[in-house]
Amino acid sequence: MISPRTKTLLKDTVVWDNHAGMPIRPGDTTFLPELDRYLSIGATIVFLNISFDLMPWYHGFKMLATFRTWLARNSDRYILIASVDDVYRAKKEGKLGVGFNLEGACAVDDMPELVEPYYALGVRWMLIAYNRSNRLGGGCHDENDPGLSEFGRRVISEMERVGMVLCCTHTGYRTAREAMEYSKNPVIFSHSNPRKLRDHPRNIPDELIKACAATDGVVNINGVGLFLGDYDVSTEAVVRHVEYVADLVGPRHVGLGLDYCFDVVGETDSFMAANPQLFPPAWGYGAGMMKTVEPERIPEIAEALLKRNWKDRDVAGLLGENNLRVARAVWR
Repeated sequence: MISPRTKTLLKDTVVWDNHAGMPIRPGDTTFLPELDRYLSIGATIVFLNISFDLMPWYHGFKMLATFRTWLARNSDRYILIASVDDVYRAKKEGKLGVGFNLEGACAVDDMPELVEPYYALGVRWMLIAYNRSNRLGGGCHDENDPGLSEFGRRVISEMERVGMVLCCTHTGYRTAREAMEYSKNPVIFSHSNPRKLRDHPRNIPDELIKACAATDGVVNINGVGLFLGDYDVSTEAVVRHVEYVADLVGPRHVGLGLDYCFDVVGETDSFMAANPQLFPPAWGYGAGMMKTVEPERIPEIAEALLKRNWKDRDVAGLLGENNLRVARAVWR
């Protein structure tokens, strides 16, 4: 049961899920009506993945064309987010704002200049490398992380110029540390959990959580059971990870990026099985690993934190105000 206090907080606050996944097949909009699930809980904004490092560099532009066209045709319920003002407009009008992200900078191929057209089409954050190394640096499943490359620095500088937020989720620890040291802007982990609570390379050590907070960034908690621990997708599991980050660096630096995958049955499992180099089975990737906290759970998470004596302003920060602060600082 959601209390009147929580309902009021959700009504008055920007509610922001920093990462969700739709099938990324150009021309396929089959699952996009599922976004209504966010509207049902009064969410303000969600970010959809348009590509990741295993895809050809141009794949993201095809997905942007697919998603943008569908959203424009359904503008009675959705707003394509281009600015912070659009986030507030979505809240005021009771619509869902939608922005986009890139999971890995292979999308820019060998041209940092490609950052700008992605940004113009609605991509508001991009991570460096998806599990394995690329031109920019190392991934979290590399045995030897080479660190941030000179090309990586060029891409980060271009992201800063146009206003795209830098993300270090899925990135090797050395590369992430060097990227945060290089960045002039707040940096986020779009969907990562503390490794102290679940020992997995996709999760991040305290050192990186502190480094992120030092940039005035946000660690967004991932809802995937494999990364929460023992495939536990309970509200309590999410709250444990939220409170760990808040206790370590303060509630100003924690948000939500549930990584909920709107997927056909078995598609994600089949993809991981076909790409073991990207998803090492020894680390738990395989059938059922995408058991994930669903977006409808966001009110329960807020309720649980209020019952644990969190202040309203700190729960509002988790729900969206912390990520909105980063957007104000970085977006152009």
